Amino acid sequence: HEVAMAGTVASNALGDGAIGELRRHGVDVSRIARAAGRMGLYFFAAGAGLRPSDVVSDRAESAFAQAPAGSYRWPEILDGAECLHVSGVTPAVGPRAAEAALAAVRAARAQGTTVSFDGNFRPKLWATWNDTPAPLLRSLLAEADIAFIDHRDIDLVLGTVAGEAGEYASAERTLQASARAFAAFPHLQRIACTQRTVHSVDRHVLGALMVHRGGGVQRIDPLPVDGIVDRIGGGDAFAAGLLHGVLSGMDDARALAFGLAAARLKHSVPGDFNLVGAADVEALVDSGRVTALIILGVVI
Repeated sequence: HEVAMAGTVASNALGDGAIGELRRHGVDVSRIARAAGRMGLYFFAAGAGLRPSDVVSDRAESAFAQAPAGSYRWPEILDGAECLHVSGVTPAVGPRAAEAALAAVRAARAQGTTVSFDGNFRPKLWATWNDTPAPLLRSLLAEADIAFIDHRDIDLVLGTVAGEAGEYASAERTLQASARAFAAFPHLQRIACTQRTVHSVDRHVLGALMVHRGGGVQRIDPLPVDGIVDRIGGGDAFAAGLLHGVLSGMDDARALAFGLAAARLKHSVPGDFNLVGAADVEALVDSGRVTALIILGVVI
């Protein structure tokens, strides 16, 4: 797919490096603005064995966080775009970035562009400026056609309903919560998420779930992800893989299997980009190790 990135980076060597890295992977960077200031950073502390990895963000007052929301001309930026994908990290960065994200999804909705939203809830970032993010997240989800969220995101935005917390497994809770999300957000057509169990830093199991407004549910039981090199970017790889499937005309079961396979493969790639090609993902899907279970007759 032809892909473009929109945003703002610092007018310095780090900004040059970020743009150059995107460009060398074929991403259109013509919609990225340059501004005075610093680049937002994060620091990754790798775990080992039973000690988990940790991420420390350093994004305050970055050029991106300080960019005025009105500096983005969304009708021009989105001209010809089939899909807009927005990360939940963006509004967590600060009020200007949050305003820009909301303007982006509303502009996309107005011109008929598919809106994809990844919850990516980052409580540490939100805590720096907004201790009640639910109303803003609700406004973003109201414009989404596809949402990469689970029951925790839905509970955060819509509130917890008595009786749902109980002893239900996360997949069943997500199915229940999805019904409330579809009722609250009329534009929303698909909800998808991964189901992860961590045994140690380098040994996880990863499954996936997708719920369609029309009642279809696809579920892939957890599969092993051993010998992990880097899990950062696994969720983004899942979202990218599933979007590839949807935009390529795959049915939901195949799209979910492609997304999960992309996520599993990403764990073998250092850094936060998934550098494997579509053929590699297809090979894993077709090897028989990724099998989608289609559950019919579920009404949401």
